[in-house]
Amino acid sequence: MLLSTVNHHSMLSLTSLDPVVLAPPAQVRFDSVDYKNILRWTAPPNNNSLQYYVQWKIYGEPQWLDVDGCQGIQNHQCDLSAVTSDLREWYYARVHASSLPSSKSAWALSPRFSPRWDTKISPPALRLNVTEQGIVVRVKPPRLLVRKMPSSMHYNIYLIPTSGEEEVFEMDCCSNKLTLKELKHKANYCFQAQTVITLQAKSSARSSLKCATML
Repeated sequence: MLLSTVNHHSMLSLTSLDPVVLAPPAQVRFDSVDYKNILRWTAPPNNNSLQYYVQWKIYGEPQWLDVDGCQGIQNHQCDLSAVTSDLREWYYARVHASSLPSSKSAWALSPRFSPRWDTKISPPALRLNVTEQGIVVRVKPPRLLVRKMPSSMHYNIYLIPTSGEEEVFEMDCCSNKLTLKELKHKANYCFQAQTVITLQAKSSARSSLKCATML
């Protein structure tokens, strides 16, 4: 009777051994700049040669959908801009890892994401041209930002003097240049530019400082 009990426990211990469970991806999050919405994640510890599968859904909808081009990939990122383009919606994404032949991790879920509120806005490129009339300031915003927000953008142009208070000039979205006249001969003037999305009360950081000397 005792032998039977020992054998029973021995068999139980052998059959109850769990297979090695694959850890899920970590730090799943959206990284969005100018409405280019990239999902990023990090690999599970000690697993570098994995394949990843990405799904997405609209907040409140029950069904998860595969992201085309992000099934069985080895990259640690996936561009979801095409399926998360509606600025009125909130989205989720999730990723699981797979190791051949059959090991698969649990899904790792992103935080809830809003392209409208969570995207970061880039500053415009700034260019200066000195003429006899004054300094012409030109800005060029990122192309994707212009397509998304053609009418609700404007730019703040900051004139940074060598002494005294800075001045701010506003340029609307349809203008591409601002001419500052009546400037001092041989004086040095420095500028920064900032993108502002009026409808969303969002603004970029300022661009890097650019300077020019009057003729």
